[in-house]
Amino acid sequence: MKITFLGTGTSQGIPMIANNHPVCLSTNPKDKRLRSSIMISWDDYNYIVDCGPDFRTQMLRENVQRINGVLFTHEHSDHTAGFDDVRPFSYQMGEVPVYLDKRTLVSLKKRFEYIFTSENRYPGAPKVAVNLIDDAVFNLGEVEVTPIEVLHGELPVTCYRFNNFAYLTDIKTISEKEKHKLKGIKILVVSALRVEEHPTHFNLQEALDFVKEINPERTYFSHISHRLGFHDEVQKQLPKNVFLAFDGLQIEM
Repeated sequence: MKITFLGTGTSQGIPMIANNHPVCLSTNPKDKRLRSSIMISWDDYNYIVDCGPDFRTQMLRENVQRINGVLFTHEHSDHTAGFDDVRPFSYQMGEVPVYLDKRTLVSLKKRFEYIFTSENRYPGAPKVAVNLIDDAVFNLGEVEVTPIEVLHGELPVTCYRFNNFAYLTDIKTISEKEKHKLKGIKILVVSALRVEEHPTHFNLQEALDFVKEINPERTYFSHISHRLGFHDEVQKQLPKNVFLAFDGLQIEM
């Protein structure tokens, strides 16, 4: 299995605000962060987790020729605004499978009504096959997928474990029941927004405390705002088995 970081950033912050942390203006390519998303690949399968407003750019940059489906974590725009850009894949394969909970589906149906309608359908609109998920384990080919619920403030977010890899984004709190689903994890990706505390996201210290508790073999931080700082400087401060992810990074399992 291969994990490609399509984006590791957030929608928070612009250079004018970041007077002390002008990360957005850095010349280091590892500081150029599009909105957070990953691609899980094995054999001939490619599954995307979240398609934010940078989805098209990410697909072109990684030269992705086909996908097998999109899994959504929640309805916020930085994770869903690129939904319309699944259309070239829909032209290629017909219905694009999407995996999401009921609340996220309701939101997408409001914002992208033309994708879901069956009446007077625009001929160029993408077609999708909806797969509703709850807390039940399901399979994508030979890969077992375990939904993991975390809280983004008070908003439930569906994160995912793929065999021994887990992707947790937009997390502030998680129950003991859901933590148990991470037992024995080898590679963990978890959000670490910034150094300062935030009401709905892990900050750096909270993310490090969580890593210590879960104890995976390796951890990668993603969903990073400019307020976390420059990639190379932050990496020097992290434990030896914890890494700051960057756009385009690929890891093998």
